[in-house]
Amino acid sequence: LTCPVVCNFETHEYIAVHDDKVLRIWKNEDINLDKAFKATLSADVYRIHSLPNGGPVVLFKGGGVRTLDVLLEAPQQEIENVISDEVIRWSGAFMEGQQPVLIFTTEKDGDFFVYIQKPKLSSLHKYKLEQWESSKPLCFTAHITNQTVTLLCLCSNDSVYQVLIPLQQDTEEEEAEKEEEILSRSLLLNLSVSGSVLKGTSLVVLDKDHVAVLGSLAAPGKEPRECLTIWNTKFQTLQTSKELPLGTTGQLWCYEEKFFLTHGKVLTVIMYKCETSSLAAAVGKLKDSQTPDVSSFVNWNTLEDEKLVVSFQSQESVALKSEPRMNLRSRRSSAAKVQPENVSVGQLLLNLKDASTYVLESELRQLMAKAPTPDLQATIGCVVTALTDRCKTNPKYYPKNFLLQIVETRDLSYSLCPDLMAVALEKKDVQLLQICLQRFPDIPEEITYACLEAFLSISEAHLQSEDVNLDSVICYIDVEFDNKEVKTEIVENGFNAEMDQDMCDTKIPKKTQSRSDGESCPVGPQKAALLNAVLHSAYTETFLLPHLKNLPAQQAILFLRYLYYLYVKCSEKVNTTLPGIRSPTINQIMDWMCLLLDAHFTVIVMLPEAKELLASLHKFVRAQVRFYSELNKIEGSLQELQRLNHLRDSQTYSIEVLEII
Repeated sequence: LTCPVVCNFETHEYIAVHDDKVLRIWKNEDINLDKAFKATLSADVYRIHSLPNGGPVVLFKGGGVRTLDVLLEAPQQEIENVISDEVIRWSGAFMEGQQPVLIFTTEKDGDFFVYIQKPKLSSLHKYKLEQWESSKPLCFTAHITNQTVTLLCLCSNDSVYQVLIPLQQDTEEEEAEKEEEILSRSLLLNLSVSGSVLKGTSLVVLDKDHVAVLGSLAAPGKEPRECLTIWNTKFQTLQTSKELPLGTTGQLWCYEEKFFLTHGKVLTVIMYKCETSSLAAAVGKLKDSQTPDVSSFVNWNTLEDEKLVVSFQSQESVALKSEPRMNLRSRRSSAAKVQPENVSVGQLLLNLKDASTYVLESELRQLMAKAPTPDLQATIGCVVTALTDRCKTNPKYYPKNFLLQIVETRDLSYSLCPDLMAVALEKKDVQLLQICLQRFPDIPEEITYACLEAFLSISEAHLQSEDVNLDSVICYIDVEFDNKEVKTEIVENGFNAEMDQDMCDTKIPKKTQSRSDGESCPVGPQKAALLNAVLHSAYTETFLLPHLKNLPAQQAILFLRYLYYLYVKCSEKVNTTLPGIRSPTINQIMDWMCLLLDAHFTVIVMLPEAKELLASLHKFVRAQVRFYSELNKIEGSLQELQRLNHLRDSQTYSIEVLEII
């Protein structure tokens, strides 16, 4: 990928660009990115911006701008080159009324320029920023208020500057006589407090009076430490800060009162809330109002603090008010105590670090029941992580029923509880793995392969004692093929043994011809249901194929036999759809079959036991190709007859000559 993926809020589709000019568009139900909609553009893309009410806007590296709908009408349309020898440093998209506005900054030989475009009005304005003497711009951000663009710039001299640019209404005279205007800047904020200086790397606007800066706070005689800070630009004060001991990449995003940043190796989400700016709030003297539930100026929510969740190491609270702690001394006394209402989730999990199993599960159940709606998913993710961490430290502990209840009743994802499936694989909990494969939309290919290998290696006898959901196989597996009456009702889509005898020169021993590989399921119902869950999981071929090559040869043949069995069962139906709930589709079966053959073809062709399977598969596929070729011919004939009937109904005389050969 060469630019960030965005969501089209109008169509609920996702848009990505790879190799600079290849556009990909897909929806949630699309599980294979390689088969998503593809369009190759005529110019390199710099960034795609998504607007909630205006649709995506595409910015090209040459400065050209197009809305996505206009671009998709003709992907190879020529894109103008607006900038010459300039490099884009930052871009942002906004809505002004009903019109999208795109702003981007460029650099050339130390000079910085600002471009403002309205793609629907074909409007373009270029400005030049005044010379930077002793500092250099590090990053930009902007917002639009009352027809005025406020461009903020974080500079290397530990200051934030602002540039005001009025949105102009184009006229023919202005278009003919417009010249490059030089913009002046003014100091907005100095990033220093009590002798400490913040070396900022990222800047985002929260509202008209507050900005957030991510950077390294350096104090005299102390080691620099990375932190996230919120500043009041109206009163020039540092409002609050949060240390990030695991380090960051220097990037910060903000969306719907949530910060997104990389802390260590984990994407962290931090919630915040800014109230109306006032002098009392700026100096920390805001009095409680009449309403008892008024939140503090900034309400940090540390549900996803990875150091807290993963290792249970204590750390300072970042809330503005101190949070009391409770020490769990015994099972009886701990159960009798009630956790304070203002204890954060992270603090509660720390308190439960050494609690007994009964107290831990009781408190976690209460926590899930009381979780506020905005934080529900993050809270449940913390609960699952707390349980899996205890499983790691205590191998004898495994709350299977509790974990099953959480996964079945909550909308979780792999990223919220990344250790859950690893623990389930270690415990060989196939029931939990099946549910996770069915419900989690973001399972890595490595885990998907691990589940596949585990399912294929588990014996059928062991699976008989497991509680596996058979809804995906119960309607088609173990059909009695000796029943002639049932078999005559099956539509074989043109495939039968007599028709296909001449399609392959491979000789198959007659002792095995009585029951072909496609007629009998090579695995039991439990294993088939587990394999179906794997077939339904999302993946990308590029990432799955290297893992699939590690599958042992015998397991690969068994999996191929099952895929061939499913392929035959699908082809027996007119609509090529298997009955049942969450049964695999014909496309999923074919995709996995192709992947498996790509990964193991060299090995499979060398194994004697695979010779018959490959021959049967080859014959069946050729029969399907021939059958659909005949269907296409019939379709063409019917369309021609329909055209001729339409000509007869046009109330015109015609002479038609039909030649029958």
